Amino acid sequence: MDPTGNPLSPLEQALHAARARVLADLIAGQVAEADVVSLVEDSVVQRRWWVEQWPEGAGFVAGLVAQDVQDALLERHGRWPLCPVCGSGDPHALDVEPELGPDPHWVCHQAGVKVASVGSLQSATGGNPPS
Repeated sequence: MDPTGNPLSPLEQALHAARARVLADLIAGQVAEADVVSLVEDSVVQRRWWVEQWPEGAGFVAGLVAQDVQDALLERHGRWPLCPVCGSGDPHALDVEPELGPDPHWVCHQAGVKVASVGSLQSATGGNPPS
């Protein structure tokens, strides 16, 4: 429901779900600082316009927001999320696949494996969110 008590539109539901999934991954990686959460909000604002123009793309929003935040973090803080699968070699970030499609996953291209769905990194890292 929105603040007026009306049900959320499918567009708003998709945006809220995308925000929640990316925030869950940021929390799992313990990088959900205020400035990083602002990056999520910035992406959601930009993607709102995008999905208003192409409503059929609502199912793709979570992957796009994850990629937007990943790109913004690279510029400001470094690679994210770091691969929890590869124990040796240089630390490297996971990628979102498909780049434009439903059911986005974090993927390690070096190991050639799907690591977790966007929003489920906590299960892949074995970590518990901070209390």
